[in-house]
Amino acid sequence: MRVAFIGNALPRRCGIATFTTDLELAVSSLGDVSETAIIAMCDPGSTYDFPPHVVRCIAQAEPESYAAAARFINAEGFDVVCLQHEFGIFGGEAGSLILGLVLALEVPLVTVFHTVLDRPSDPQRQVMNVLIAASARVVVMARKGRGILRQIYGAPPEKIDIIPHGIPDVPLATSHVAKEKLGYGDREVILTFGLISPNKGIETMIEAMPAVIEEAENAVYVVMGATHPKLLAETGEAYRETLIARVQALGIDDHVVFLNQFVDRPALLDHIAMCDVYVTPYLVESQMTSGTLAYSHGLGRPVVSTPYWHAAELLSDGSGVLVSFGDTAAMGNAVGALLANDSARLAMGRKAYAASRAMTWANTGKRFADIFRTSLRGNAARMPLSFQGPVEVALPAPAFGHLGAMCDDTGMFQHAVHSIPDRAHGYCIDDNARALLLCCELEGDALGEAATSGLTDRFAAFIQHGWNPDNRRFRNFMGFSRQWLEPAGSEDSHGRTLWALGVCAASRTDPVRAQWAKRLFGEALGTVAHFTSPRAWAFTLLGLDGYCRVAPQDRVAGKQRLDLAYRLDHLLSASETSEWTWFEDRLSYDNARLSQALIVTGMATGADHLIHAGLRSLRWLVTMQTAPQGHFRPVGSQGFMLSDRSSPKAFDQQPLEACATIAACATAFGSDPVDGWLISARRAFAWFLGDNDLAIPLVDIVSGSCRDGLHPDRANENRGAESVLSYLLGLNDMRRLEPAARRHPEPSIGGNRAVPLHQLDA
Repeated sequence: MRVAFIGNALPRRCGIATFTTDLELAVSSLGDVSETAIIAMCDPGSTYDFPPHVVRCIAQAEPESYAAAARFINAEGFDVVCLQHEFGIFGGEAGSLILGLVLALEVPLVTVFHTVLDRPSDPQRQVMNVLIAASARVVVMARKGRGILRQIYGAPPEKIDIIPHGIPDVPLATSHVAKEKLGYGDREVILTFGLISPNKGIETMIEAMPAVIEEAENAVYVVMGATHPKLLAETGEAYRETLIARVQALGIDDHVVFLNQFVDRPALLDHIAMCDVYVTPYLVESQMTSGTLAYSHGLGRPVVSTPYWHAAELLSDGSGVLVSFGDTAAMGNAVGALLANDSARLAMGRKAYAASRAMTWANTGKRFADIFRTSLRGNAARMPLSFQGPVEVALPAPAFGHLGAMCDDTGMFQHAVHSIPDRAHGYCIDDNARALLLCCELEGDALGEAATSGLTDRFAAFIQHGWNPDNRRFRNFMGFSRQWLEPAGSEDSHGRTLWALGVCAASRTDPVRAQWAKRLFGEALGTVAHFTSPRAWAFTLLGLDGYCRVAPQDRVAGKQRLDLAYRLDHLLSASETSEWTWFEDRLSYDNARLSQALIVTGMATGADHLIHAGLRSLRWLVTMQTAPQGHFRPVGSQGFMLSDRSSPKAFDQQPLEACATIAACATAFGSDPVDGWLISARRAFAWFLGDNDLAIPLVDIVSGSCRDGLHPDRANENRGAESVLSYLLGLNDMRRLEPAARRHPEPSIGGNRAVPLHQLDA
């Protein structure tokens, strides 16, 4: 991959120059990046001694210079371009000359917006709109920026990524060594650094210094940075001189030091390391990004700041102190209190350091590289293809050889080494419950019933043996010695077992076994009332769908079904935002089951609001799990996904997620028979067959085995119980869904309770 960066570059003195240079260095160090280069902006009247990685300059005010840069990029064969956007560094009204360059590019563009205005002028809005449309992806450094791009500029949410400002990766250290090195050994140092201009609010901290000195008599406020070049050209050092005059008027000359210099990285890191408190007293909230704040926070310095957008997000976890804009008294009190309390100050610094580890330049470079690779595969601006057009998937014939091989006379083994059952890890009720569920779901399938007829009772016996009447919980893990390893399993395993029992209770193949399942379900249901896991609630609701059909007289169960459904609905309402339509602040595993449980319950009880909540959350989840190229990309298990992230972790990808998505989309189709749900289910199933990020089939259709998932560079060759069951359950759902879909040639819109999932093949 060859990447060209456009923006300012060192030794030009500005934050974007530092950012562009650091980002290029981080990306260039990655193994799959063969070449990086910077195309640097040059302002009128200035010349710079650029290093070799700056391969070309663009004259800010000359339109032909932008066109020539585009021709150079296209001719040199770069694969992707990363543009650093700030209105003031490009020529034309609102920096519009850059548009000629980006529209002439023949390769994907990724634009990093360093400023996102919530009240743009008409020319600014026009420039932003063109850049958003021309970009395969756009990057902002704070959640606020993503919200503004969506609400003010109408940017597609799936096109926007949030990557916090990168930071150097240096060890956490106390300030003493750096103070001695820089001549501040006996002082308590407060620091502000960066280009000096009136919007930085430095006078607020100067006015606060007398109150700080009362708490810490040796305190010194170090203001480090050259005057902003644009301000210097217009008014010289007039602003700095007013600050110096105010210091003199307050009689605090010994407590304020101005360092009028733009320092290199080693000197900058030394100055940050020496400070006891870092201050950003900016005067307005519309500061989307502050590199100085990110660097100081990342080096573990306690921060006192006004609540501009970047600071409000970064410090919301208590790793800094926020004070109101222009509030001199509050600024003085906050800084003085930290200097007077060593333990609190050092604890805050440690918290800031720990919170910022994900933002090191090495990690930032990897995240940008992921976006570049995504942009190379296709334009991420389009809506997921799962809602755009029909996709045919050839369904294999079901095969149960591996399912049988994974079982002995006790039940189903939990793991496998390649395709060989791994006795060392024994059994679990989770997998035996899934296996019982599969056997019951195969009801009416002659081939499936024949292949599993000898296994169904074995799985049922495992569940019965797992029931612990002393605590009214199901055990989960059992060793190969047939000894239970715990008195009770997790809430989720209990809920999953109830799900299997509920489906078994409603099956018609074996009435005696159905009666057993109905009785055990009734015994084990009451415990769930005290559970707190949303997935346990969802699994139980899926079981209640079957149980309540055969036990309509059980009013306690009916009441508990509504209670659990309303709990899920309440979670969704409490967590949902304009950007995040989910039940929790993260996506983890078996996600689609939460949506499916609401749809199923709403259809059974006539509660339309539950159906709508389930459909709404599932639509959002399908979007989040659709790759820009249109294939299914389940949320990866390496960190999953938090609500402050713009895109899910891509790996490791698990068969469980494809299975859950297929089932939920099939359920959604039963309520809302439109093509989108059918297509989404097909795409999720196609993931098993090789339509995935690595283009690797997960299943062996002859044996019915399924690999355990996708790593970033390969498939997991082990083929455990969860994987084979996920594949077979997904295949069975597709074999029922496809005929049902053919009976609905004319898609309808919303709210129809036409075909519940369990009746799709009726």
